[in-house]
Amino acid sequence: MKKIIFMMASLLMFVGCTTKKPAEANNENELINEQLMQENMKEVQAYLKECSAFFIATVDGDQPRVRPFGVSEIIDGRLYIMTGKRKDVFKQMAANSKFEICALKPSGAEWMRLSGTLVNDETLAVKEEFLNRNEELKSMYRADDDNMAVLYIQDATARFCSFSAPERKVTF
Repeated sequence: MKKIIFMMASLLMFVGCTTKKPAEANNENELINEQLMQENMKEVQAYLKECSAFFIATVDGDQPRVRPFGVSEIIDGRLYIMTGKRKDVFKQMAANSKFEICALKPSGAEWMRLSGTLVNDETLAVKEEFLNRNEELKSMYRADDDNMAVLYIQDATARFCSFSAPERKVTF
């Protein structure tokens, strides 16, 4: 009988030591979720870079507007695009932060649609880093010029599509 009680006590101690408390499990799940979101963001940015140019749609009143963009960067865990504050596109983004990007791979058989909201970021260090990674923009913008706008993508959904495979969706 003593052996059975000892074995049961040992088992309970083992289970108690190895079972995660709810807070620990939540923290671990949050960490795994954050890592997945970062991987999704990296995949989207790699896709945009592979396509070179991508097209962003905004709204101007009740009229959709589409124009090409060519740069995106992940800085401090956020995916950014960049434009000028004096441009109509920035004014449209400021009035309605919802957007959609369509990027077509050079093959013409695969594309990605990315939607979400854009958040303007006035952090000087982010603007400087964006320019350092995109030297060609330095002839048009300065981080402190009150024209350069860097916007990060929030609540994003990317849909990867092709003529030969089912659609795949990721979020970040």
